[in-house]
Amino acid sequence: MGASLPDRAYRRLGRHYPTAFVALELQAGFLVTAGTVLLLSFYYDGSAGEFALILAVTLGLTAVSLLYGFLRIRPMLAPLRAWLSGERDPDSTAAAWATAVSLPVNVVRVEMLLPIVAVIVPGCVTAILVLDLSWTAIFPLLGASLVAVGYGTILHYLTIEAGMRPVLVDINHAVAPRFRTPVRPVSLRFRLLATLPMINVITGLVVAAITGSSSSGDPSLAVAVLVAIGVATTISLELTVLLSRSILIPLADLRRATDAVRRGDFDVAVAVTTADEIGELASSFNQMVGGLRERERIREAFGTYLDKEVADYILSKDFDESGFEAEVTILFCDVRDFTAFAVDAEARELVASLNELFAVVVPVIAAHGGHVDKFEGDGLMAVFGAPEGFTDHAERAVRAALELDRRVNGAGEGGPLEIGVGLNTGRVVAGSVGGGGRLNFSVIGEAVNVAARVEAATRETGDPVLMTAATRDRLGPGFAAAARGRHELKGLERPVELFAPAVTRAAGAPVGA
Repeated sequence: MGASLPDRAYRRLGRHYPTAFVALELQAGFLVTAGTVLLLSFYYDGSAGEFALILAVTLGLTAVSLLYGFLRIRPMLAPLRAWLSGERDPDSTAAAWATAVSLPVNVVRVEMLLPIVAVIVPGCVTAILVLDLSWTAIFPLLGASLVAVGYGTILHYLTIEAGMRPVLVDINHAVAPRFRTPVRPVSLRFRLLATLPMINVITGLVVAAITGSSSSGDPSLAVAVLVAIGVATTISLELTVLLSRSILIPLADLRRATDAVRRGDFDVAVAVTTADEIGELASSFNQMVGGLRERERIREAFGTYLDKEVADYILSKDFDESGFEAEVTILFCDVRDFTAFAVDAEARELVASLNELFAVVVPVIAAHGGHVDKFEGDGLMAVFGAPEGFTDHAERAVRAALELDRRVNGAGEGGPLEIGVGLNTGRVVAGSVGGGGRLNFSVIGEAVNVAARVEAATRETGDPVLMTAATRDRLGPGFAAAARGRHELKGLERPVELFAPAVTRAAGAPVGA
C-alpha cells in the first residue's frame, strides 16, 4: 500500500508540516460557509445578486474568523516545530506528543465558539436585511447555521486527527507515548454519538431543500430542521448507540485483558464475539498472549534449570552469543567423603540429601551476587562477576564461601553432608558453549581449572575454605587470610600458594546482590 497524502506531505515539508496542514485544513471553513448559504437559497426566495451579497459578507466574516483562529492556534504548535527541528530530549518529545494528540481538541475549542459570534449572528442578520425577511426568521436561520457549525467542528476534528497521525507515528518511534495531555480527550463513544446523527441531520436538510418547494419566508426551514433533528434522534441515535456498543464493548474487553497482561497475568484471553476487524484483533491478541505465555514458561524453565540472572541475561537484548572476556572469581563446592556416604545410602536418600544441601548452597550463592554455572555430581561451580560484572566479585565470593561453611559445616543446615570450598580469581571467556543444538552458558579458562584444584586441596589442609593469592589480592582491608603455603595441584605446572580466608567484624555485613 502506497503512502497516504499526509505521509507524503509530512516527508516533504518536515518541520513546516504542522503549520501548513492546519492552515490548509482551516480553509474547509469557507466550503462549510458557502454550502450553508447555498442550502438557505433553497428555502428562501431571492435573486442571485442578493445571495451573492450574503455569500460575500459571510465569506469575509469567515476569513476574519479563520485568520484570528489560526493566529491563536499557531503558538500551540511551537513544541511540535521544536521537536521537528531537532530538539529530541525526553521533555521536548513528551511535549510534542501531547501537542499533536490534543491539537484536534484545541482547534475545535478555538474554532467552535468564534464562528457563532463572528460569522453566524452577523450573517443571519445580513440575510434578514438583504432578503427582507421577518425578524422571526432569525430562529430557523440560527438553527440551520448551528447545524453547519456542528458539521464543521466534526470535520475539523477528524481531519486534523488524521493529519497529525504521521507526526505522532514519528514521535512514537522516539519515545513511548504518555497518555496524559493538557486537554481532556474526546472519547470514541462521544465521537460516534455526535458524528453519525449529524450526518443524518445534514442529509435531512439537504434532501428537504432539494425536494421541497421554496416559499418566501414561510417556516419551511424551521420545520426541516426540526424534522431532521427528530429523525436523527429517534432512528439514527438508536442505531448509533447499537453501533457504538458493538465497537466499544469488544474494545473494553481488550483493554481489560491488556491491563491483565501488563500486571503479569498471561492466562487471560479475549472472547472473539465478532467476525469483523475487531474480532480479528481479539484473535491476534489471544495469539500474542499465547506467545508471551510460552515465553514466560521458557523463562521459568530457565530459572529452574539455570540461574535466574543467567536466564534473564540470555533472554535480554544484551546477550552476545560470541562471548566476552571478564575477570571473575570462581567458587567450587564439593561434598567431603561423598563416596563413603553413597555406598551406605539408598538412591532416594542420596538424591534427597544432595537436594537438601543444594537448597542451602544455591540461595547463599545467589544472595551474594553469584550464580551457579553447573552442578557436577555432588558438587557445583559458581561464578561471581559474570554476566553481571561486579567489581567486588572476590569479596562476594569469599563471603559466600564463609557463610556456606558456617551454615552447612557449622550449623548442619544442609543435612548430614559437609563441604569443602575452593576459590580462585582470574580472567575467563564467558559465553555459549556447545553444539548440535545444545548450548550452555559457561565460563572457560585456566582460572576455572585452578579453582577446582583448590577445592580438592581442602582435603589435604583440613580447611573448609581455601583461596589463591589472586583472590586474596583483590580483597579489601576487612578480610584476613592465613597462609597455607605452596601446594602442588594436579594438572598445574607450578605450585600454587593457598590461603584460608576469614572475615573481620568490619567486613562481616551481608552483601546484597
